[in-house]
Amino acid sequence: MIYLDSAATTFQKPSAVEAAMVEALRAMSSPGRGGYPAAMAAAEAAFDCRSELAELFGLDNPEQVAFTFNATHGLNIAIKTLVPPGGRVVISGYEHNAVTRPLAALEADVRIAEAPLFQPEAVSDAFAKLVDGGVDAVICSHVSNVFGFIQPVEAVAVLCRARGVPLIIDDSQAAGVLPLNMTELGAAFAAMPGHKGLYGPQGTGVLLCGKGVMPRPLLEGGTGSLSIQQEMPDFLPDRLEAGTHNVPGIAGLLAGVRYVRQRGLEAICRRERQLAQMAAEELRVLPGVTVYARPDLHAQAGVLSFTAEGREAEALGEALAERGIAVRAGLHCAPLAHSSAGTLESGTVRLSFSDFNTPEEVSCLVSAMREILS
Repeated sequence: MIYLDSAATTFQKPSAVEAAMVEALRAMSSPGRGGYPAAMAAAEAAFDCRSELAELFGLDNPEQVAFTFNATHGLNIAIKTLVPPGGRVVISGYEHNAVTRPLAALEADVRIAEAPLFQPEAVSDAFAKLVDGGVDAVICSHVSNVFGFIQPVEAVAVLCRARGVPLIIDDSQAAGVLPLNMTELGAAFAAMPGHKGLYGPQGTGVLLCGKGVMPRPLLEGGTGSLSIQQEMPDFLPDRLEAGTHNVPGIAGLLAGVRYVRQRGLEAICRRERQLAQMAAEELRVLPGVTVYARPDLHAQAGVLSFTAEGREAEALGEALAERGIAVRAGLHCAPLAHSSAGTLESGTVRLSFSDFNTPEEVSCLVSAMREILS
């Protein structure tokens, strides 16, 4: 199988990830639940994972790293901490349902910073017109999961700091590919999955909590700390981690994060963008194909969408699957992004690359598309 759906989850993992998970199953129990070797080994793995993530994302204290089930879990915590029912929120035009559905459930007053694809300056200007002191939170995805559009989170963060509005960053498609420094940005929260660009297993996620931010827990239960009291602890990460940890998942995530740090964000990003650019150039010459990318992949990461005139996106995805090529087709859980780009009616076929893809796989994809279209 040629796997080009890493924006959903990276399928090929470093071999160390599987090995770490197997070792965790053999040697680790639950952190914070005892002083015996299996519990202490689990606690050490959890602490090491927090520490690696804190260093990668510019946090002073590993305790500011909370483990979640996925990015959606973390975004729900962040949103429901900062946004009251009916509150005012400004979001980008490229947000995922993991952002828009919690806001809909809160019946929030949502203002959209509308801007064309691959124009980060327009995004900054749109936020500047909408963000004021009456806004409860600003939410911005770092990279669009549909188009790979790199949004100007640094400029948005400057705006939020100047106007005293907390910022939530959805780093789902950028974590492990693009740098993010929480201390420099002054963001309240950043949420990300463990199973995409950080190369951990499914069922893992991370919520980075800014300095001085006390989140509201979504779940209450045992934490292994302050057991006598009936309120959740008022300190991180215990406040957000009720119940038994996914220790094999955390061990696998630790191995994935170490791979990313050793390989280097710049090298991973460069490889993914090179493959996306190669695909864009070769698909663009096929009859009836529209590729959503600038020629130089300006403001774009290794995620690429395309459509073919007269062909349904889902049908193209199925035809590629029959040829052993895994892609995502449709709306990708992000109708707002499609509405912003004008592809809501058609959806798109999405290619998303990882550090394990090759130019030869891109050539096979293009050959398959040429065959399908003919």
